[in-house]
Amino acid sequence: MWEPRQPVQGRRADRFRPPHCPYEECPAHLADTRYRAVFKGSYRRLRDPHRAIPRFRCCTCGRTFSREAFATSYYLKRPELLLPIANLLVSGCAHRQIARHLGCAPSTVTRLSVRLGRHARRLLELSSVAGIDEPVVLDHFETFVRSQQERFGIATAVGQRSWFVYALQGAGYLRLHGRSRRKRALRHRPRPTPPRAVLDSSLKTLQILLRRSPGGLDLVSDDHPAYRAAVRRLAVLRPIRHSVYANPDRCPGHDATRARARDRALFAVDLLHKLLRHSQAHHRRETIAFGRKRASVLGRAALFAVWRNMIKLVSERRSTRLTPAMRLGLTSRPWTWAEVFSERLFECRVAKFVA
Repeated sequence: MWEPRQPVQGRRADRFRPPHCPYEECPAHLADTRYRAVFKGSYRRLRDPHRAIPRFRCCTCGRTFSREAFATSYYLKRPELLLPIANLLVSGCAHRQIARHLGCAPSTVTRLSVRLGRHARRLLELSSVAGIDEPVVLDHFETFVRSQQERFGIATAVGQRSWFVYALQGAGYLRLHGRSRRKRALRHRPRPTPPRAVLDSSLKTLQILLRRSPGGLDLVSDDHPAYRAAVRRLAVLRPIRHSVYANPDRCPGHDATRARARDRALFAVDLLHKLLRHSQAHHRRETIAFGRKRASVLGRAALFAVWRNMIKLVSERRSTRLTPAMRLGLTSRPWTWAEVFSERLFECRVAKFVA
């Protein structure tokens, strides 16, 4: 069972003990036990003069740091904006709308969204370490970057029974379709479309899933040829039981039986994509709130996935208060945004734990 910890800012100063050195250059940064740091006084901030923030000195490298180095709001002048921005980002608001609502600059919202996305991606990696004992549905979510003419794909792996989002992987720029002058001009831009974008992202996603399923993976997908090629390449490492459901023709007079079977098997990932379109301003078909960078789009998708896994209930109409993480047994109750961002996640330590 994975229980949330109390936020770093809410812990008493006399009871806080740094678990490791916050500097990546220090040999004690990856220490798990027996870390020593001595008390080095305290200081008070102008925004909160009634609370003393303790400082420490690392006994290994000799550098000093404060308790705020272990908080998600480190180096922030307005840490109170972190949680409201996270809540509004998954509520369908654009950056300028959030800035008007909170009384800050749009650039502040953009910078904090990058920080939130970085934290969410690391938390998603940590929460998906447990073994996978259910079929996983794989499909690509198509969105846009900078304009509607630049399509960007995100490989999404969702548990078929729990609806838990296991992995997200960018697929590069997808090839443009159509014969308009603008699209033909975009094909000749200096940055070419990466070849095999869907195949590469599928391989990376399957590698992540195979590391967490030692007994083999039950994969469900549509009939995209990239999925079959990825399964053929990785099946030599561990067994992959691949179930393919073709996308049937839905015109009048089509085979409704095949369509219902496909929708029933891929319902978990289809629901996730619908929620992404509904709850993210930059993923809608007709919008002016396009994402500027692929990394930022992936970060906000990871933030949405953490909200979907830990906070949002599976059904908001029924009386059972269950989240996808509770279905897997990872948590015993729904989390809050304060618990999601209770402490800072360091990249090196997350990589060590995941590996």
